[in-house]
Amino acid sequence: MTDIEAPLKPADEATATDRHHGPQTAPENPSHGALPALTPLAAAALLAACGGGGDGGGGNTPEAPPVVGIVDFPTSGFAHPDATSDAEAARFLQQAQFSSTPTEITELRGMSYAQWLANQFANYRGSTGWNWLEARGYGAVDSNSYFFNHYPADFMIWNQLLAGPDMMRKRIALALSEFFVTSLSSAEFTWRAHAYASWWDTLMRNAFGSYRQLLEDVTLHPAMGYFLNTKGNQKENSSGRVPDENYAREVMQLFTIGVYKLNLDGSVQTVGGVPQETYGQDDVTGLARVFTGYDFDRSDGVRHTVPGQSYTIESRAFARKPMSFNANRHSMLEARFLGTTVPANTDGATALRMALDTLFNHPNAAPFFARQMIQRLVTSDPSPAYVARVAARFNDNGAGERGDLKAVWVAILLDDEARGPATLQSNTFGKLREPMLRFVQWARSFGVTSAAGSWKLFELNNAGTQLGQSPLRAPSVFNYFRPGYVPPGTALSASGATAPEFQLVNETSVGGYLNFMQSVIERGLNCPNPAVPQAAWNNYAYDITANYTRELALVADAQALVNHVCLVLAADQISAATRTVMVNALNATPVTTASSQTVKLRRVWAAILMVMGSAEYLIQK
Repeated sequence: MTDIEAPLKPADEATATDRHHGPQTAPENPSHGALPALTPLAAAALLAACGGGGDGGGGNTPEAPPVVGIVDFPTSGFAHPDATSDAEAARFLQQAQFSSTPTEITELRGMSYAQWLANQFANYRGSTGWNWLEARGYGAVDSNSYFFNHYPADFMIWNQLLAGPDMMRKRIALALSEFFVTSLSSAEFTWRAHAYASWWDTLMRNAFGSYRQLLEDVTLHPAMGYFLNTKGNQKENSSGRVPDENYAREVMQLFTIGVYKLNLDGSVQTVGGVPQETYGQDDVTGLARVFTGYDFDRSDGVRHTVPGQSYTIESRAFARKPMSFNANRHSMLEARFLGTTVPANTDGATALRMALDTLFNHPNAAPFFARQMIQRLVTSDPSPAYVARVAARFNDNGAGERGDLKAVWVAILLDDEARGPATLQSNTFGKLREPMLRFVQWARSFGVTSAAGSWKLFELNNAGTQLGQSPLRAPSVFNYFRPGYVPPGTALSASGATAPEFQLVNETSVGGYLNFMQSVIERGLNCPNPAVPQAAWNNYAYDITANYTRELALVADAQALVNHVCLVLAADQISAATRTVMVNALNATPVTTASSQTVKLRRVWAAILMVMGSAEYLIQK
């Protein structure tokens, strides 16, 4: 039985995203590109509506001890080699990973930025997404039909992001998932959850490796093969069939070189004021021939009997193997693209190598990738000079190697524009924090755990009641937002400044985010029957919850509590005026050491929500 013949997913799976939202309140108007600072009245209202800080993420998998990395990459030329304050440390951590807890800040301040990065590069200690699914029993062939469901992959990716070690590696893998986009939402083949666990593991494995190897692994991965039609793609025939061009077009447009020729600094090359295109239809047609002959590797021939059903199901092994090649389905015609010619009758492996080498070595590859990774980690509209410096490291890591991703991350994170104080004062530098990153930061900052170890959190794409964004669930190959998006009708549009994340912002999404975060900050996540791995729509419990122990210790001193939350969540980038508003709002309801636990918690919840709803937090610098 093929995946095309597989039964559809259970109908109740589609209702999963409607079971996690909090109460509704009126949205605010985001028309000018950022939320306004909270007024005293608004802050007090938030406090009334509301009704401690652990480090790490509550992983349930034993971790190997960390190792000390070797700084084997160039570190000269960076003006700020280490953090001279807690705020500087927090700023770096919030760009490089998901959180900046007091423990993480202290650890970073005990070493240089370079040594911290070397430590991250040297460690990969957590469980893989695939192994997590297996440990939770999602590889079983039984009446739960995990092989037809998406939700185990949602549980897997939330566990990966909210818990466990390797936080920088996970932050980079998430950024890569928004560049090399596939989407679980449109995956309708057997063992789809396992395929997306393997996809995540592929990004994790390659996060600190070679861009060229990553490009090849992405191209041959079954998740990408299904998403962009390389799977089952066949050569031309006498009946008029031609190779599918989807992947050939997108691998150029979105994954490697982009639409227009670029200078090293990311600026578009023009002739007579006309942008110069990187490729045309003939290039797409020629390149498409290379990507023929591939399909899922089901060569093991294993079939499993499904209890109570008349059909069998194939082994899940194909979901993490590169797609297999069938020479009989591969085009043997000459293929010309981007100045490269693959001669007629070239074997498939050689043709693929030539194609990927051409894309990898294209002069656009460095600035195209560099600019988007700067956008994901540091600032939405990087200066041409910043892009050029990072692109230069992509082209040569200092030892003559091209495409060394470690060198790219070092160049992005240690650049003077990322580390220096001048950009903190700029009103054009920084980025809107993505909703899912705000949520992950909250979880990591306040020690969120799953009591049952099940992490039964579904997709959160509903903008009106949730985040309007969910990892590995982009609505199209263009991700949730385009890198060149300029918010219309704003000051940014007048200057043409890009701000991709603002493509998610509207009245509905602003209100949905605030309501959702108010609910989860207070109560955590309400999960269906956390004791069992299947969806099981009964016995709901708040299984995924935060630990506010550290914050409760500060609760009697509103100023100390606000200062702590501002450091941990916003790297101290909350103004004194806004802090005064927050402190006054908290002090409107007096709290002493003798107050009840509920009263104390309300003050903690209010402090966190006020920070996470403020414009100065939402714009990360």
